[in-house]
Amino acid sequence: MVNLAQRWKCVVAYDGTDFEGWQSQPGGNAIQDVIERRLKEVLKAEVRIHGSGRTDAGVHALGQVFHFDAPWSHGAAKLLLALQSGLPRSIQLKSIRAAKADFHARFSAKGKTYRYELFLGEADPFAARYCWASGRELDWKSIAEAAALLRGKHDFKAFSAEGGTERETTVRDLRRLDIVRRGRRVRLVFEADGFLYKMVRSLTGTLMNVGSGKLTPRDVAALLKSARRTPQVQTAPPQGLFLVRVKY
Repeated sequence: MVNLAQRWKCVVAYDGTDFEGWQSQPGGNAIQDVIERRLKEVLKAEVRIHGSGRTDAGVHALGQVFHFDAPWSHGAAKLLLALQSGLPRSIQLKSIRAAKADFHARFSAKGKTYRYELFLGEADPFAARYCWASGRELDWKSIAEAAALLRGKHDFKAFSAEGGTERETTVRDLRRLDIVRRGRRVRLVFEADGFLYKMVRSLTGTLMNVGSGKLTPRDVAALLKSARRTPQVQTAPPQGLFLVRVKY
């Protein structure tokens, strides 16, 4: 009897510090490479996984989603245990379940949530891997004003970077841009129907420049309207960025 391939939907968390991002790299040190090597060990066959999108080197994930097709007759729980046992501690499979044949981790996604962690001042050695530490004095009123301009449906081309996957449109609906301050820790939460390449880091860097007086909210409105990236748009460093959730 032929053991037909099943489509599996997986959710994975990872510390991206020591990896070359999500997408497979020639050196084999991307998250995708590590997971595919483990799949080959467990399933005794080459298996390609498909992620909801890529994260850059140094970026982390709490809920990255990927899928793959493979025969497995022992149930999702045993598949998760078999795969996890050979993965480094910096990569944790949170769930695996059987999915419908037409499910696609990327193309079935309805939206994503990211967060960016800031620290005001010098972060300790343990926090520094997971935030952007900045000693700049910030104007939070201007930051809030600029954030309000960015929320909603706009062409975010000015806040994207070259090198991303080609898309028909650069219009996105930024449904949520929250600023949560707790002492010296600041969390920016972004939720949208989708994100352009380096969009969250570009928006974060821009808001920080508004806060430090390098840009005004009016400048941000002009950048948004121009749909053209300029040196005014700063890309925040990768270590503060987390992919939180993919919505289906």
